[in-house]
Order: sequence, then C-alpha cells, then structure tokens
Amino acid sequence: MPRPRRSQISLEDTPMYHCCSRVTRRAFLFGDDALTGKNYDHRRDWVESQLLKLAAVFAIDIAAYAVMSNHLHLVLRVDIYEANAWSDREVVEHWHNLFKGTDITQKFAKGEVIESFEVNSLKHSIAQYRSRLCDISWFMRCLNEPIARMANKEDKCTGRFWEGRFKSQALLDDAAILACMAYVDLNPIRAKMATTPERSNFTSIQRRIEAALDGEQPTSLLPFVGNERKEMPKGLMFSAKDYLQLVDDTGRIIREDKRGAISQASQRILDRLNIPQENWLKLTTDFGDLFKGAVGTLQELDVFCEHQEKKRRQGAANCHRWLDSS
Repeated sequence: MPRPRRSQISLEDTPMYHCCSRVTRRAFLFGDDALTGKNYDHRRDWVESQLLKLAAVFAIDIAAYAVMSNHLHLVLRVDIYEANAWSDREVVEHWHNLFKGTDITQKFAKGEVIESFEVNSLKHSIAQYRSRLCDISWFMRCLNEPIARMANKEDKCTGRFWEGRFKSQALLDDAAILACMAYVDLNPIRAKMATTPERSNFTSIQRRIEAALDGEQPTSLLPFVGNERKEMPKGLMFSAKDYLQLVDDTGRIIREDKRGAISQASQRILDRLNIPQENWLKLTTDFGDLFKGAVGTLQELDVFCEHQEKKRRQGAANCHRWLDSS
C-alpha cells in the first residue's frame, strides 16, 4: 500500500528529494514508440519547458532532472525560507502565474481597495498559496497535469497519462544527494539514448555543460557553490567543474564501448564523501533499485525515522553497505 506523502517528506531533516513520475498505458508516450512508429520527443520538450517555468514560480529549486521515454526523474530542493520571505503581494503574483486565484486576490494584485469583510478571506488565500508554493506535491501536480491534458488532446483520448502517484525519497546527506544527481544525469547513457552527457537531451547535465562552456551556471538550476564556508550561499557544496568531471568520468566507465577511469579530481570528491570507487559505480547505476525510501547514513536514517515515528528503517542495509562505509 502506498505510504502517505507526509511519511516521505520531512523538511526538518532535509530539503532535498528525489522524485520520479512514470507514464501509464502500454505505448511509450515520450520518445520513439515502437508500436506506432511515431516520435513523441516534442512531449519531452513540453515537460522540460514546464519544469523550468515552475522553478521560477515555486520556492523549490531543481538540482537535477532527466526526461526519459516513459518516465521523469527530478532532484528537488525545497526552500521554505524563500517562501516565508516573500511579501503577501509576491505570493499572490507567483500563484497567479499558474492559477487565476480568487476575485479578492485579483483585486489585491491590481492594487485595488480590499474591503474590511474581505481581509480574512485574502489572508487565508495568501497563507494557503504560500504553503503550496513550497510543497513538492503541488509542484508535481502543476508539472504533470498540464502535460497530461496536452497529450490526451493530441491523442484524442481521455484517461490517465501518468501513474497515479509520483514517488519521492528523502536525500539525507551530501553523498546521497550527489549520487542521486549523478544517477539522474546519467539516465540517458545507461539507457543507451545518448553516448555522452553533453548529448543527453532533456537533462540538467546537458544544460549545465552548455552554460559551463560560457563560464556560467544555468540560472534555472540550483547552482554549485563550492566548499562550505561562512555566509554560505544557497546551493550545492561542490564546484560545478568537479561535478561535471565526475559525471563524465562515471559515464565513460558505464559505457561498454568506451574506456574510462575516475580522474584524480573526481577521486577527491569520492574521498571527501567517503565513498569507495566500486560503491560509487553501483550507486550511479542502480540507485533506483537499491533505495526505495530515505537515503543516507544509518545515523541520519535513525533521526529521520524517529521524526517520522517509523519503527522500521526501510533500506537500512543498503544504506549501510553502499553509503556508510566508514
């Protein structure tokens, strides 16, 4: 039986989550459909465009994504502090980028006078919108529902496009975050849909590489900000150059037709995370099969389960074997 979303998300423990949505029906609804001979890559573009649009609306950052032929992977960071820092007007403006809102919120957004009897209703709407704009379930709803409507209209049919629930898992430490991001970014290479990260269409790694060629980082993605220090900016605590090198090294090893090895720069990252090379390759190849629940060291998993009032530590054996090698 599917577990309640509240048992999978705990912002007290981590803001980082791996989410996955799969399409339903027999045929591939993205990419090439072998049954009909049609190509649906334009739908992958729909998903990527909507995803990047939502990143500018929600207080949720995208660390990694890969839009595959029949499923979607995301690594998201919930920024509840950003949502709480928004003014009431900013909250309404963000919400109106996606939904019409109410007559009262429309009046408020236009700067019109709000009558005294409308104030409580306005406050309630703003509080509700603020909460939803840092909610992963609402983020996934706003991503999946428009795509389903567009695909059904194109197919001239009705019914489900996505499976009923998206899957999510908490990423409790830097090792889990980086391994999951690399796993997501390398999806097209493992699936033999691409030969290199830069040719992996509809992925965050391709977008990061294109920006890196100009000496920049993509504004639509959660940035890499280097090692931890005072007054730490929001972002991933590695350098973008090191991450791109690590993913490229790993991709070369995964490919059967290309010789590859972990470089010294990449090895330094693995040493910092205390992950042996063989463990790293297993993680970036089989992350989705190894872990069904929260991912991190046993200590972090214990704290997460205590906060969620769980008696059973799901996946504890694999967390200990592949991530807690100290």
